[in-house]
Amino acid sequence: MGFLLRVVVNAFAIWIVTLIPALGVSVIAFEPGETLQLVLTLLLVAAVFAVVNTIIGTVVKVLAFPIYILTLGLIGLVINGFLLWLTAWITGFWNFGLRVEDFWWGVVAAIVISLINWIAGIILRPSDKR
Repeated sequence: MGFLLRVVVNAFAIWIVTLIPALGVSVIAFEPGETLQLVLTLLLVAAVFAVVNTIIGTVVKVLAFPIYILTLGLIGLVINGFLLWLTAWITGFWNFGLRVEDFWWGVVAAIVISLINWIAGIILRPSDKR
């Protein structure tokens, strides 16, 4: 998937996660009450999440490779939750953006986001023309 399509899918996944109130994840639009501002905020948060995942996520996953082996990959769930929490921390410097109430609910939210991205990847994958 291209970067823009990945950002749109991430924005959709983050929006779905914010609809589940038990997770404690919310997005605060830069202009409350307007749908367009919420969509733009979701796209901005998704772009920040994609950049954090690409740069910091790659470094952390390479450094944590031995722990991946020891935990049979389960540390990846915690790392994805950390990257979502880091995105919320970065966007927290503005008066709008992603808010994660608790780290462990952020881990659960990251799992839901990963599942939605996985399903979207299957649906939007280019078909081989043979």
